[in-house]
Amino acid sequence: MTDSATHAAEGQARIEWADGQMPVLRSIRERFATERPLDGLTVAACLHITAETANLVLALGAGGARVALCAANPLSTQDDVAAALTAADITVRGSRGEDLDAYAADVAELVALRPDITLDDGADLLAVVHAMTPPGKLLGGTEETTTGLLRVRALQDEGRLACPVIAVNEARTERLFNDHYGTGQSALDGILRATNLLLAGKTLVVLGHGVTGKGIAARARGAGAQVIVCEVDPMRALEARMEGFEVMPALDAAARGDLFVTVTGAQRVLTGEHFARMRDGAVLANAGHFDVEIALDDLRALASAPPRDVLPLVQRYEIGSDPPAHLNLLAQGRVVNLAAGRGHPAEVMDMSFANQALAAEHLAGDGGRLPAGVHPVPEAIDREIARLKLASLGVGIDALTPEQSEYLRGWTAH
Repeated sequence: MTDSATHAAEGQARIEWADGQMPVLRSIRERFATERPLDGLTVAACLHITAETANLVLALGAGGARVALCAANPLSTQDDVAAALTAADITVRGSRGEDLDAYAADVAELVALRPDITLDDGADLLAVVHAMTPPGKLLGGTEETTTGLLRVRALQDEGRLACPVIAVNEARTERLFNDHYGTGQSALDGILRATNLLLAGKTLVVLGHGVTGKGIAARARGAGAQVIVCEVDPMRALEARMEGFEVMPALDAAARGDLFVTVTGAQRVLTGEHFARMRDGAVLANAGHFDVEIALDDLRALASAPPRDVLPLVQRYEIGSDPPAHLNLLAQGRVVNLAAGRGHPAEVMDMSFANQALAAEHLAGDGGRLPAGVHPVPEAIDREIARLKLASLGVGIDALTPEQSEYLRGWTAH
């Protein structure tokens, strides 16, 4: 067997392992193979090239789509999985560690296919499509991240969004599994794989207490860390306080933390002002989609020497001189759960990619009738995914009786 064939075989084994943990998507793939709801359509996906994503691609292909895939993050690509998909005659563009120019070229190549449907993790495909004049033949797109939806809604606010976009990120099944349970576990997994730190006894600062930040904070506390939450939203800050976390401004937390995790979707969340207050040995990690939350330019400007690689995914910066503080940046500030870890467990991505597959089917059937704009995942899709997941777990639930249904529909006094 040649080296490339061996590489593809390793990737295929990884894909098959993930498939065993993804019963919801597997049941959708089996139905798609019979019904072919995507026949004749081109689907372009800018997602993380992982074994879990490969199973989504195979499900879409089973539904009749011509699928092309590029990486949503250069450090998340599993090259053996890319090789396996390529061997299966699927268009894949992206390799682990490629530079930004190569990444941009990959996105442009998929856009040149003039897809009918786009699947995004960060809205890069959709943004490039909309930079074209005219923007193409899109039936619509999907978006899986909070950051990507911010970009899509900015297009909408400017009156430039030319197609319907399904907000997969906001589906209840997606939020619960992907953001809370998935990132909560996988972000800490990436940090521990990169550093082998003991969380128990550490002070961990979570910057952002949305659905994802809540998951990280809860799991860090479960591992024995003292957790501080920093927020700009008073309701989220109040909720964190009522959950028993310390809540304070980031500048105050900067002097307290051993480990900092940004998960806000905003830029320059940790800046030079914060770095100057941090203790020797502090660890900086980002769990947000883009590498903009930790101000890397400020970090480089403050450093008294070029950073040193102390571990494969840990760069040490020396700040100040009396005495110097050594700050440790993980995975170049990129999303730590994928760049340093193995991403979400397959059981989590099963729910996310079930949403993607069914949203693509919805666009194929109704996209021509949906107006341009951001649309929620239809309630029927959310409920079907939850039903399939419960069935895979062997869990049964109750149903309302006709009398209960009638009672709940009434408005008169009972």
